[in-house]
Amino acid sequence: MSNVLEQVPGQAAAMAFLAGASLRPHHAYLFAGPEGSGKSLAARAFVAALLCPQGGCGECRACRLALKDHHPNEFVIEPEGRDIHVDTIREEVWQPASRTAPEPGRKVFVIREADRLSPAAADTLLKVLEEPPADAVFLLMSARAHELPDTVLSRCHTVMFTALSEAFVVEQLTGEGVPEVRAKLAGRLAGGNLGRARRLAVSPDGLSFRDAAQEAIALAAVGPAGALGAADVVLVAAAGYKKNLKAELESELAPFLDEKGRPEDAYRGAIKRIEQRFTRKEKRAERDYVDWVLLGVSSLLRDRIAQAVAGAEAPLMNPDLIPDSTLTVQRAAAGLAGIEEARAALSEDFNLNLRLVLEQAFLRLPTAA
Repeated sequence: MSNVLEQVPGQAAAMAFLAGASLRPHHAYLFAGPEGSGKSLAARAFVAALLCPQGGCGECRACRLALKDHHPNEFVIEPEGRDIHVDTIREEVWQPASRTAPEPGRKVFVIREADRLSPAAADTLLKVLEEPPADAVFLLMSARAHELPDTVLSRCHTVMFTALSEAFVVEQLTGEGVPEVRAKLAGRLAGGNLGRARRLAVSPDGLSFRDAAQEAIALAAVGPAGALGAADVVLVAAAGYKKNLKAELESELAPFLDEKGRPEDAYRGAIKRIEQRFTRKEKRAERDYVDWVLLGVSSLLRDRIAQAVAGAEAPLMNPDLIPDSTLTVQRAAAGLAGIEEARAALSEDFNLNLRLVLEQAFLRLPTAA
């Protein structure tokens, strides 16, 4: 097994299959499994194995670029807003698939959240999958593979990923030097998503969304006026997160610039794709951070309910915090229901007014007093 594929933890069966597949790849694969099961990490490793002259050594230029989604021969497609639109598939899959690869070797197309393909986009992708170029490999990823059209599914080899247990995530993090309490907190808040748990545990600002969640709960518990203030807290925190993304783009582009900070000609295509992905990420950034804050709110309210029901022995989502005993169980339950309804609504409709949804959710918290 190649080095890069060996480094993907917790999915031995899937990685063993991909190790063989990397030697003689099929034209299309579907990575299916729950959020946080390691599909993204496995995809990067598989792409590296496909593009590396040595099959995924993990050390060469091709591997280093592929493991960061920066290889010129890799095309990453993601939802813009809620969906992946037909124009995106035409411009970023169909057209590049028919052209010569930017560098010698295969072209690899990675389609994340493939279940969000619009009907027209799925039809356009199907045409490429039906007559794939000999030098192209298509990699679809989805936590809801059953929502993909059967015509698309039938043309892909499906690789199944299973959910990672909390114990496994904690073991991985503690093995990397993360204190056990921090590892448990990150694992629980990340819902078993190892990559997200690692970011929460290691980044200095990894838990800033929970700080916003605590402040929002304190405000909302006061009454209707406080609930409106809670919405402000969440939106300000989300805006700050979005603003800080600019530095991330500069860091990603740095390897492709010359000593004067100008794009190198050979990498103009890669730079354009990085900028396109960043634009999409920036559009989703505010919504994503709002959801993280709401997740933090849910975890804190859930801990209050768990403590009231099971006492001091209750397993807490936030083991480093003592639940707020001044918040009644009735208010916590009402607030929890409102928060989860808000998260579901925002995930389904990208055009909803964020402020209005947040205000309605936080107004549920004091009403059961």
